[in-house]
Amino acid sequence: MGLKGFERRLENAVEGVFSRVFKSGVRPIEIGRKLTREMDDGRTVDVRGRTAAPNSFTIVISSDDHDSFSDIADTLARELCDAAREHARDEGYAFLGPVEVELAVDPSQRTGTFSIEARFREGTGGSGAGSLLLPAGDRYVLREQVVVIGRLPECDVTIVDPNVSRRHAEIQPRGVGFVLVDLGSTNGSKVNGVPVSERELRDGDELSFGNVRLTFQAS
Repeated sequence: MGLKGFERRLENAVEGVFSRVFKSGVRPIEIGRKLTREMDDGRTVDVRGRTAAPNSFTIVISSDDHDSFSDIADTLARELCDAAREHARDEGYAFLGPVEVELAVDPSQRTGTFSIEARFREGTGGSGAGSLLLPAGDRYVLREQVVVIGRLPECDVTIVDPNVSRRHAEIQPRGVGFVLVDLGSTNGSKVNGVPVSERELRDGDELSFGNVRLTFQAS
């Protein structure tokens, strides 16, 4: 399911460019398939008893293939990260830190071939993996810093809604997870429709601030 969505989103993102540059050489769906196989092959049980999968990937490609990807490299990396997250949710895998994908060139790599280096990498400061899916579809990756949500432009996540306080809430790293803390906002914060002052976040939780909803993903 995740890979089908990955291919469809990437095709929509680059439209005609997709079919033109990938008539020969490496196709993104091939990278996506191998990346998820690397996750399956590299999975292990961590100290908390969770099934953890690699979260940091280096895609090694030829110079010619890298030139073909140059116009869509950022889109490709972002979609590969999303494919990894979707596969992890489907299989019940946990990550030790944020999902990262890097494209690297190896002059000795033949055109149309590639390799993947998959690693476990903790978040900075030992923080776990987590991100906020914003209303427009953008993703805000959570790291070791406290994230302030509110109406002020200087907030890390700015929400333009008169029902949202200037500094409405924070998301704080706690151990390998994240906690939502309301900052005494006028209209309160909700998780899955329930008002909260402080709440440990779980994968798929819906966070409500005024009329705006964000989704927490533990990957």
